[in-house]
Amino acid sequence: VQLVESGGGLVQPGGSLRLSCEASGFYLPYYAMGWFREAPGKQREGIGCISSTGARTYYSDSVKGRFTISRNNANNTVYLQMNNLKPEDTAVYRCATDPLGKGCTNAQASGVMGSNDFDYWGQGTQVTVSS
Repeated sequence: VQLVESGGGLVQPGGSLRLSCEASGFYLPYYAMGWFREAPGKQREGIGCISSTGARTYYSDSVKGRFTISRNNANNTVYLQMNNLKPEDTAVYRCATDPLGKGCTNAQASGVMGSNDFDYWGQGTQVTVSS
């Protein structure tokens, strides 16, 4: 199993980026997928997830209305479109697999996305929002 994130970089406040998470070594259509971010001095934050079919999504309050998760199962890729970026969005962004869909389902029910139900993780891509 391998997950490789790309698309990060330096962007000014108000700008946009699209991150990609390319999956290999497993059958992506079977898996829900999540996006997390890790900033220095802060706890890992689950910011959103998407069901295996793409029919359902969850977003944390911190990114709701600005970020959108999508997936293309045909090319084994999950995307994170980030608009209206803010300095507080600066972090390493990582994607992760949710093999049973529990993580994403629980997030939708509770409003908080923990990491316990996500098993395989990518190395992450750095996003820096600064003027």
